[in-house]
Amino acid sequence: MFLGRYTTMDKIAIIDLGTNTFHLLIVEVKDGEEKIIHKEKIAVKLGEGGISEGNISKAAEERAVKTMLYFKDKINEEQVEQIFASATSAMRNAGNGEEVMKQIYDATGISINLISGMDEAKFIHMGVKKALEIGSEPALIMDIGGGSVEFIICNNIEVFWMQSFEIGAQRLLDKFHKHDPILPKDIEKLDDFLRKELEELKVKMDIYQPHHLIGSSGTFDTLIDINYEEKGIAKPDDVSFSISLEDFDHIFNEIIHKTKEERMAIPGMIEMRVDMIVVAVCLIQFLIENNEFIDIKVSTYALKEGLLDAILSNEIKLS
Repeated sequence: MFLGRYTTMDKIAIIDLGTNTFHLLIVEVKDGEEKIIHKEKIAVKLGEGGISEGNISKAAEERAVKTMLYFKDKINEEQVEQIFASATSAMRNAGNGEEVMKQIYDATGISINLISGMDEAKFIHMGVKKALEIGSEPALIMDIGGGSVEFIICNNIEVFWMQSFEIGAQRLLDKFHKHDPILPKDIEKLDDFLRKELEELKVKMDIYQPHHLIGSSGTFDTLIDINYEEKGIAKPDDVSFSISLEDFDHIFNEIIHKTKEERMAIPGMIEMRVDMIVVAVCLIQFLIENNEFIDIKVSTYALKEGLLDAILSNEIKLS
């Protein structure tokens, strides 16, 4: 199933130090088969209070170190042999990113790999492919992070184009969510900004004409949770889901017309998502309005699962 040296039992920990959320994935690999033995996410909000100034705040650094110490304890409890930690947008763009990574290393002994936006897109694509069948027609994969957003146009055989844009939800929140509920004029300003920033995406969309939207990561996970709660249906234990354009439109209008307190009362909403989800759904709505999508699929697999796949196939070498 997998190449490389993971043919006997081994435990691997993947840590994704995202701009909003830190993820820990611990997997046991035996004879080429993988089994998840621990999966956890914590809202560290690394980009809060500094990302728009190109810095990581002291408070965010302290939260990061505390969370990584907690992850290290979990890793030790499970007697994990191999650790791969990666950091993305907030860390790679912060003037003090190297210093923060050193603080984490000094506290935990965990080295952090700073990955580029293009590598982030590549590994997200690998993760999504593990979760669902993309199909023979072109699709647009969209991963909304706190610091960056990755877009991949592909089908199940090839990638036609991919790019990472530094327009993540924390950055958009800082720029455009000035009122609560967000005002129509703020959404208009956000749309104008996206129209300019995503010119390259529009060119590629016109060329490849993807009619299927595939979302991965936090915002899309929360949209699925809300959709199931509103329909009163038990959410299955699965790695891929779908949401109709009509259901998305309903949830979008619900979110943008509510205050933070009212959004928290929406069944399926979680506290770590309640602020950023406003600008995130505006970004999704912008894409839907400007393209002819016929459906939305959601992958619960993203960067960390793609990193795991790269490790298991020996594309990423662990020391």
